[in-house]
Amino acid sequence: MTISKRKRRSAGDGGISPYQTKSGERFLIKYRVPAPDGIGTKQVLRRGYTSQKAAAAALREALVEVGKGTYVAPTKLTLGEYLTETWLPALRLKPSTEASYRKNVRLHVVPHIGGVALAGLTGQRLTALYRKLESEGRVDGAGGLSARTVRYIHTIVHRALRDAVDDGLLAANPADKAKPPTNAQAKSPELRYWTAAQLAAFLQWARRDEDELFPAWQLLAMTGMRRGEALGLRWSDLDVTAARVAIRRSAVLVKHHGEGETIEIGPPKNGRARVVDVDPRTVAVLRTHRASLAELDLRLARDEALVLPSRNGDVRHPERFSRSFAASIARAGKALGDQAPPAIRLHDLRHTHATILLLAGEHPKVVQERLGHATISITLDVYSHVIPTMQREAAARFAEAVYGS
Repeated sequence: MTISKRKRRSAGDGGISPYQTKSGERFLIKYRVPAPDGIGTKQVLRRGYTSQKAAAAALREALVEVGKGTYVAPTKLTLGEYLTETWLPALRLKPSTEASYRKNVRLHVVPHIGGVALAGLTGQRLTALYRKLESEGRVDGAGGLSARTVRYIHTIVHRALRDAVDDGLLAANPADKAKPPTNAQAKSPELRYWTAAQLAAFLQWARRDEDELFPAWQLLAMTGMRRGEALGLRWSDLDVTAARVAIRRSAVLVKHHGEGETIEIGPPKNGRARVVDVDPRTVAVLRTHRASLAELDLRLARDEALVLPSRNGDVRHPERFSRSFAASIARAGKALGDQAPPAIRLHDLRHTHATILLLAGEHPKVVQERLGHATISITLDVYSHVIPTMQREAAARFAEAVYGS
């Protein structure tokens, strides 16, 4: 009689062992994986398999992952714990960006899927979250979030899960398989801007009315700089002889959950300083503005002082500054009647600057440099509404060059 011997597994093949529980026989698997410190290996035990077949399948899968270098140790860490206790504290971002990430994670991710195990998160689960946010995601219960906001939330989640992969907590990024709103669906709302005539009417009114912030509206409209860039501007940044302004910093309002708000001074949005040429009329307005500040307090006209300070010389509150612009438009509307320009946001002065330049035939590269966009493609994408007019004018110029009429 021949007795077959059970084939022993080699050390690298792991093992399967039965054990008894109150519910009956169960199986555990054991195998070795690279140690966290990269030196040698460590043994992993996983219990609870109801059959030897299920245990063998799990063991094979684990050994394949170990062999490929994609093995991730099982963990009970939840998505919420990872985001709030590990990922967010380790970020090194601009204060305003970090505050935005924290707000969106706190309001729109953790309440819905924060309790899901990090290792159990799937693209399908994320897609379901995005659809829910679009339909009923507003915290005040007044409906859903915009496709643009939901796509931004996806960007945050995708980055966090990519870092989890890099840290060895996930084998693959489940956000890669999620379906957030498309770029087309998340497109920025239609831009609002003034024509050259409307801008001139507003600035002329602001000067005649002696609007306290007329120099600010003139500066923003004639340079296209961002709100925060104007609020962070110092007199040392202005070269009146060369008629140039160096944009080196930006003032940003940062809201801290439960801790109030601060105004942070940092680099411009794209992280790079730039120099913008200024027309003689705007230079004259700024000269007069500086002289007026000196009459109030000589310290307000020093090189290190802000060009657009609050009454005590500090940085103006960005949101109140925007509200002051809205108030100026309202007063202009009453004064100008039918000739008044339509209401726009303060940021739309930047769009007005770019649109007027492009319609006047200025090269998009010059507009890109004045606005401080990282690439010319951003400029062309944002101001695509101007392209059809530019195309018509280009066709007319070409015909004139060929036929002389």
